[in-house]
Amino acid sequence: MSINKLMVKDVRNLASITLSPSPSINILYGLNGSGKTSVLEAIHLLGLARSFRSAKLKPVVRHGQDKSTVFAQVEAGKGRVLPVGVSRDLNAESFQVRVAGETLKSTAELAHLLPLQIINPDTFKLLEGSPKQRRQFLDWGVFHVKHHDFLPLWKRAQKALKQRNSLLRHGKIKGSSSLAAQLPAWDQELVRAAESVDQLRQEYFKQLLPVFQDVLSELTSLSDIEINYYRGWDRERSLADVLQENVSKDIQSGYTLSGPQRADLRVKVGRTSAVDILSRGQSKLVVCALKLAQGHLYSRISGKKCIFLVDDLPSELDGPHRKGMCRLLEKMKTQVFITCVEAGALNDCWQPDTDLRMFHVKQGTVNLESGREIRQTELAGDRA
Repeated sequence: MSINKLMVKDVRNLASITLSPSPSINILYGLNGSGKTSVLEAIHLLGLARSFRSAKLKPVVRHGQDKSTVFAQVEAGKGRVLPVGVSRDLNAESFQVRVAGETLKSTAELAHLLPLQIINPDTFKLLEGSPKQRRQFLDWGVFHVKHHDFLPLWKRAQKALKQRNSLLRHGKIKGSSSLAAQLPAWDQELVRAAESVDQLRQEYFKQLLPVFQDVLSELTSLSDIEINYYRGWDRERSLADVLQENVSKDIQSGYTLSGPQRADLRVKVGRTSAVDILSRGQSKLVVCALKLAQGHLYSRISGKKCIFLVDDLPSELDGPHRKGMCRLLEKMKTQVFITCVEAGALNDCWQPDTDLRMFHVKQGTVNLESGREIRQTELAGDRA
């Protein structure tokens, strides 16, 4: 899976750009605020119909415009090229997704079509952030390798959890008679869906762990990194028993205290949380290894490739570790978009035969550099 041609209109400071990226390594360099990360953001919009930088749409749409549009020709394998377009309307707060002339109503379909892995400063949240970030990471993998099984079960669990929490709040306010009559049915539905979701998560984690260990060993000599999966309730007891025993506490708090919504990945060095021991650079190596391992496993299971978006790769990494990271990306034989400030920051990190294209991003325009020649490709009126 790769992008043959990318067209971006009115995303941040990108007024209108068109570029033809390499199917392998693409480097976008330039000063802060030039638009490098906005190109990555546009690709993220294309794959998920939302930004990774802002939950709100207004900052994403270029000032003074009503909507942002991203279009791409996507190489889908076996010689197939799919036109994919995503438009976000500021006034309607809505999105429109078109693939090969057909309108998609679900962003899940889009995500399945164009799988993306992003490595940026927020990736540190895999270690430093709440369990929600680690659940999202885990569920990305389960979704992409067990798409048809996982998504319906996950939605069932979310619906049952929402209804159960509503009942808990209702019972706390208005008494327990209605709660006692309705809660068992939603408990039963939550248990059925949650246990199936947990089983898929466990299976995926068992596959991911050895791949992560292999990737980490290629990146660094760090030892004693241990990752454990916590399912969200006592592993020695059924969720049904836990829910029944904790119902009074759940009513008091107004929400369900145990279940798949509490699942987590716990990263430790020895017996201590990794975030309390590792340096910033070491933390980046660990989270990069997690992301790369996920990409490797996806490719191994599906036979397809995901696209990597790497924002400010040189940050926090010394020369040898930059080179190690770049060599691993090369070996994956997938499409990668990397941003950095200095043009020479990654010069010695690639094999001579790597299909690499370098773009100089400046005030919302892009210069495609080929050897010593610089070809202006102001992403508005590119001939392609």
